[in-house]
This record gives sequence, structure tokens and C-alpha cells, in this order.
Amino acid sequence: MKLPLIPVILCGGSGTRLWPLSRETYPKQFLRLLGEETLLQQTMLRLREIDGMGPPLMVCNESSRFVAAEQLREIGIDNAQILLEPVRRNTAPAIAVAAVHATANGEDPILMVLPSDHVIKDHAAFNNAIQIAKDSAAKGNLVTFGITPLGPETGYGYIRAGAAAPGQAQPVLQFVEKPDRATAEQYLASGNYYWNSGMFVFRASRYLEELTRYQPDMVAACREAVALAQKDFDFIRIDGPAYAASPDNAIDYAVMERTESACVVAMEAGWSDIGTWASVWEAADKDTDNNATQGDVMLQDCEDCLVHGTTRLITAVGLRNTVIVETSDALLIMDTERAQDTKKLVAQLIKTKRSEASLHREVSRPWGSYDSIGSGKRFQVKRITVKPGAKLSLQMHHHRAEHWVVVKGTAKITNGDQDYLLTENQSTFIPVGVVHSLENPGKIPLELIEIQSGAYLGEDDIVRLQDRYGRT
Repeated sequence: MKLPLIPVILCGGSGTRLWPLSRETYPKQFLRLLGEETLLQQTMLRLREIDGMGPPLMVCNESSRFVAAEQLREIGIDNAQILLEPVRRNTAPAIAVAAVHATANGEDPILMVLPSDHVIKDHAAFNNAIQIAKDSAAKGNLVTFGITPLGPETGYGYIRAGAAAPGQAQPVLQFVEKPDRATAEQYLASGNYYWNSGMFVFRASRYLEELTRYQPDMVAACREAVALAQKDFDFIRIDGPAYAASPDNAIDYAVMERTESACVVAMEAGWSDIGTWASVWEAADKDTDNNATQGDVMLQDCEDCLVHGTTRLITAVGLRNTVIVETSDALLIMDTERAQDTKKLVAQLIKTKRSEASLHREVSRPWGSYDSIGSGKRFQVKRITVKPGAKLSLQMHHHRAEHWVVVKGTAKITNGDQDYLLTENQSTFIPVGVVHSLENPGKIPLELIEIQSGAYLGEDDIVRLQDRYGRT
């Protein structure tokens, strides 16, 4: 019997080493780092080329659900099921809830677990490796993909593999942590080691069976979380308290390093986990001086540089091996050899409570977005964009008043006990404590300027009374 193949897309990472583009509320899988599509969209589009692929199942952080759904809609994917993680619990429980959900109707599909933020350039080689992995998984093995090393990389874990016939999965002899340079060179010279890709293929029941053997409390918590799940618009919201009771552990430590059924399929497919700005440079197209640029960039006598601009002209003269990444609220300048240290920089931003560690100046919301274009003592100015047919929650504020000026489109306003329409160049005032809402009844995006004034202007000064998007 041919088992169905279900892709499980893990979409919950933070990607702090790609700051300032990647941030806690907008991680790297949602970024357009290499081409017109985001990394998530590229991952989803690759699935269309894989033989026998079923509808995707995504495990997504609850806070990112609307961004993920919108990016799937942009590329025409309407058959994905999205499981929402109420809290982060690492890869082992995330895959467990996907496996429990996939077997709930009595089927036992083969799951292909993929991170949402990897790059794979050779799709034919990827497809071929998947077919080998499927055959091994159908026999009860838990299969991972090993990347043929291109050099003595110290930023990846490694897999030591045993012998096997050509075109067959190899037994895993050992998983090893990220090595130092000398050890990595030994691994490379031996020819028996692969980079650990973090991608897996196995039958759903076999994963749950092995996980139950080594982490029974995790499986019990995940089964309860799925049993108590509720449908929420286009999402499946797994139970928060049950899922929070699960141990926090990665699949490598929870299962793969302990099972006797681990196998590895070697793969040379132009793979990269895009974990640092150095790896972005390696994967990007480059000019004749080996520079990779994106945005409005002008370079003079520069070599081996990565320059990414988003809001303004970026110029550089006489640089070597340098990374420059610019956003509307932050600028990173770094020696490419120090790319791993971006994580330390973000930790310092978090320690000093800088908002730039987690938020962009422009923040996505299910109804559209807002851009904080200016602020000072007791005031803040935002540019708000509301999608056609979308509506902000019915809400009130304890500490701030708001003045709205319509720039484009038509706004339907609720202001206390009044409902009225505003068009371009018209404005209204919302006093402190007054219940209000904003809706776009038109066919084009609504744009307006919001001027907030008051003693406290934090985003947590919002009391939602009604919300069509299920936010509290």
C-alpha cells in the first residue's frame, strides 16, 4: 500500500542572527532575502514539484498566524492546515502535535518535516533524496537528510553515517554537536560525516511510538492539546495549558540521538539554512566583485560584501568582507567573519529593553499595518493602512486620545455612540476612554495618519471589546 506523504512545515523560529531584518515578531521565514518570494513561500512552492505530495500541514507560532496565512494566500496555496502553537516548545512537541493531528482520522501518513526558512537550489536532487527517504520511512525508519559538507563548517551539527548500497538510506552511527575547526577538518577528511539539515521523514505512528518510549510526558501533553483543539477561522488552535505542560526539547535530543531506527539520506542540493548574514551572502547572486546587494545600493571599490537596503540609498567605498543591513529604524555594519555574533548583539538589545530587538517600525496586523513615523514626549504619529473590508477591534484606551486624518480611501468610524464615514482630507478626534473602531468599507486600501497624545502610549493600553480576528 502506498502511504500518503504529508509535508509538515515548522514555522516558529526567531532567526536572531539575521537582525535587523529578522526580529521576534517578524522572523526570517517571512523575509524576501533571495528573490521575490519569502523563504516560507519558496519552501511551499518547492512542494509542488515533489511526487505524491499531499496538502501541507503548518505548525505556526500563534503571534505569526496572520502573516503566515497572508503569505500563503499571495502564492495561491489554499489547502494548508495551520496548527497554532500557543507557546514555543521546540521541535519535538511541534512535530508531535502534527503527527497526532495527522493520525486523528485513522490514517498513518508519512510525514516530511521541513523548516520554513531553508534554501534548496537543486530541486531535482531534493526530490530524488525524498523518494529514497520515503522508501526507508515506509519500512519503519526515522530518516533525516545529511548535507554533503562543502568545507569544515563549525556552525552546523554533524551526522556520522554507516555504509549502505548506492541509492539507499545509510544507518546513523552518531549525531555530534558543532565541532571546533580542527575536528570539522577531520570530519571532512574522513568522508563519513554529513551536516545535520534538520529535515526528517517518517511515518507519523513511528515517530509517536519512539517519542512515547523516550518522552512519554511529551506525547501525553501533545495528545491532550490536539484533543482539546478548537477551530478558529482558518486556523486550528491547540489547547494552551495542555501544550504548555509538554517538556521543551528538540527532536534530535528527544528521539533521533536515542532511537535505533535512525537513518540518513545524503543530499547535494544547494542547501543552506540561511542562519547568518554570511550564509545569505553565500547563497545570493553576486556581481563581478563578489558583492551581493539588494535595494538602492551603490558601491565603489568594494569586494566580498553584502549590502541590503530597505528605505534609502546605501553607499560604500573601499570595503572588504563587510555586511551592511539597513532598515527604517536600525543599521548593522559587521565583519562577515563575525556573522555568528549577531545573536550576542540581539541579546544585548533585549537586556537593555530596546524595542528594536523584537519590533520593526512597521508592524503587521490582521487588518493591515501601522508604521510609527514619529514620536516625542506625550505624542506619537503613525501611518495606518487598512485592507479593503477589514476592521480594527472595537476598543478603548485609558491613557491616550487619538486624532485620525484620512489620506486615501474611505473610513467607517465608530466614535462612542456615533457611526459616520470620513473621506480624504477629513478628520476626527477620539477622546480618552471613548469606545471606538475603524473599518474600511471600500475597495482600495484605506490610509490615514493617527496622532496619539497622552501620558502613556504603549500598545498594551488597548481594551478590546469586540474583535473579528479572535484577539484578546
